[in-house]
Amino acid sequence: MPSSTSSQRIFAEKKFLGALGLIVLLLVSPAFSEMHIVQTPAPVIAGDAPTDVPPLAEDLSPEFKRRDVTKALRKVADWQLARARPNFNQDWTYAALYAGFMAVPASVAGSRYQDAMLEMSKSFAWQLGPRVAHADDQAIGQTYIRLYLEHHDPAMMAPTRQRLNTVMEMPDDPSKPLWWWCDALFMAPPVLAELSKATGDRRYLTFLDREWSITSNRLYDPAQHLFYRDASFLDKHEQNGKNIFWSRGNGWVMAGLVRVLEYMPKNDPLRPKYVRQFQQMATTVAPLQGSDGLWRPGLLDADAYRLPENSGSAFIAYALAYGVREHLLDRKRYLPVVKKAWAGLLSHIYEDGRLGCIQPIGAAPGAFTATSSYVYGVGAFLLAGSEIYKLSD
Repeated sequence: MPSSTSSQRIFAEKKFLGALGLIVLLLVSPAFSEMHIVQTPAPVIAGDAPTDVPPLAEDLSPEFKRRDVTKALRKVADWQLARARPNFNQDWTYAALYAGFMAVPASVAGSRYQDAMLEMSKSFAWQLGPRVAHADDQAIGQTYIRLYLEHHDPAMMAPTRQRLNTVMEMPDDPSKPLWWWCDALFMAPPVLAELSKATGDRRYLTFLDREWSITSNRLYDPAQHLFYRDASFLDKHEQNGKNIFWSRGNGWVMAGLVRVLEYMPKNDPLRPKYVRQFQQMATTVAPLQGSDGLWRPGLLDADAYRLPENSGSAFIAYALAYGVREHLLDRKRYLPVVKKAWAGLLSHIYEDGRLGCIQPIGAAPGAFTATSSYVYGVGAFLLAGSEIYKLSD
């Protein structure tokens, strides 16, 4: 019979071997393998609001001259690229930034920003975000398809096409639309329009129109010509009693509209509906512009918000500038609105290139500081500036 010490040793050895066996069993178990590959994503560093910042830039001109627009675009884009590059990811926040980089004309900075986008895309093997049906995780596809249209490498488009093909086969959920929040109309529809252009397959436009109609019927106010952020806002009101219409959410929609129209054939039977909604929204938002050229977080209660919100303002400016350039909007009426908005945006650029007054990630109008800068707002600024560059002398 073993001694007490020997028994303890044998027990300890058996315990160790049992634990080791359990570990080995777990390692080879399919369930463990599935758990092992599902990793918590690293937090997205999308922006900040420091208290210690340089003074505002004094070397930028709001003149509609290409040299002046070029200077502003490069100042903001270079600052943001240096900060964002180490943190590139597939998140919607960065997808909006990538769209801005892709829009900057080659005559502004050569291929500098597009090369960075090509490098980014290769690092993710042209894959979308992890959630199959979620529009936020499809937004990066806008950059992939645009690069495909330039380089014509099928590998650039294949994962996005496969993902959207899967989504199109999913049945609609009557209780919750696929695009249940208005921001989604910037994230996914332009990808579908680009895919239709790239492949010649009109099924992408048909699906786009079906889902857009579902969201629009639920969230678009046909009398006020603005979108509620989501269905939870249908009965919410500002301090002055008016409906809450978020400037950023409506900016996302207007930007989504023009990005769809950019790739939708001019003779497509669906096109007039999207032009009409875009013109309706433009007619509504233009008079809501502040004296500083910008829009407050809540469109119908400007007095309730101390600061303008530059991501929404830039998206709106981008859409209006596109509308003027493409003759969808009256030039005499809307060009002054665009010029005033551009001057307002430039007044929030700091000496180092930071663009301020951008509301942090959220789902409704909220408070923020003048130094607050986030990548999606910079993406919107680059989209606006790129359109204004094309309009300028």
